[in-house]
Amino acid sequence: MRHRIAVVGSGPGGLTFARVLHRHDYPVTILERDPAPDARPPGGTLDLHQGLGQLALDKAGLLAEFQALSRPEGQAMRILDTAGTVLRDWQPRPDEQANPEIDRGQLRDLLLGPLDVQWGRGVTEVVPGTQDGVLVHFADGRQETFDLVVGADGAWSRVRPAVSPVTPHYTGITVVETSLDDVDTRHPDLARLIGDGSVAVYGVNRTLVAQRNSGGHVKVYARFRAPLDWHANLDLADAEAVRSSLLALFGGWAAPVLDLLHHGTAFVHRPLYVLPVAHTWTHVFGVTLLGDAAHLMPPLGVGANLAMLEGAELAETIATGPGDLDKAVRAFEEQMWARAGRWAKITMAGLERLVSPDPAEAVAHFDQVQPS
Repeated sequence: MRHRIAVVGSGPGGLTFARVLHRHDYPVTILERDPAPDARPPGGTLDLHQGLGQLALDKAGLLAEFQALSRPEGQAMRILDTAGTVLRDWQPRPDEQANPEIDRGQLRDLLLGPLDVQWGRGVTEVVPGTQDGVLVHFADGRQETFDLVVGADGAWSRVRPAVSPVTPHYTGITVVETSLDDVDTRHPDLARLIGDGSVAVYGVNRTLVAQRNSGGHVKVYARFRAPLDWHANLDLADAEAVRSSLLALFGGWAAPVLDLLHHGTAFVHRPLYVLPVAHTWTHVFGVTLLGDAAHLMPPLGVGANLAMLEGAELAETIATGPGDLDKAVRAFEEQMWARAGRWAKITMAGLERLVSPDPAEAVAHFDQVQPS
């Protein structure tokens, strides 16, 4: 008998979980609060690691399609100081496939494929231990029961309270995101500054990172240490006011670097939250978590990779295992906690070095993870 399984959230982790089950002809219900796949901007680009995200795509039978869509040249990384001097300029080999980039929207569409997502099904609460299984409450007042509910619904997961009382906490570092369109035509100087991949500029307790996406689109991230209410006297909806505030914050930096902010369009405030490094929970029958719902960590290129591999591993265990669903989930959780705990320590340490009182720490961190 096939179990009734639901995954909440259609991000990379949830979709990979569903896609691997689909590959094994195992039914799964995908619940997503957004009304359509394009209801929100998909976000920037992701680098998928060979032993993590790419392994997950291989388990889903999608690795060749990913390789056709990805941008290996996007692995290029340039480091500048605040005067605009190039400190590091790493270029990937022509055959380098360790961490090729792919736009989030392209990855979403690749994973969606034949999957049937129930769009507009916002989950408000998950109640384990009922007579008929795990009870899921929806925003429209309806209810449904499942044998297993997998929370892949991100930082502010509605599934997490069913297994853990822990909520994310602010790191003390915030991000303001903006973007540039048609950069090669409209801003050729910035296109040359950014190159084929990313450029990062490190100052005292603040950084600017620009990352090339496909189609001439560039995402720009201003990271800085600040209290959570740093914008109390600032209208975040007023793009010119936010721009002026950021230009003042990064005052004295080289003009070509500040052009990343001068030419940005709308600005989005993204304070960085994390879960405790060693976040675990007492196993709850019929409910589990993966990805940011389980182990939210700094956005340093690991979170989506972990979520995808976790989704693939859990799905594979369920679809090919002996049929003891709870045993499969328990084994999955133990493996996830150990691996995620290691990565959480690494990424938290990395964030501290990348937004540091000593910019040399950021360069040293780069040299450790990507020797020049």
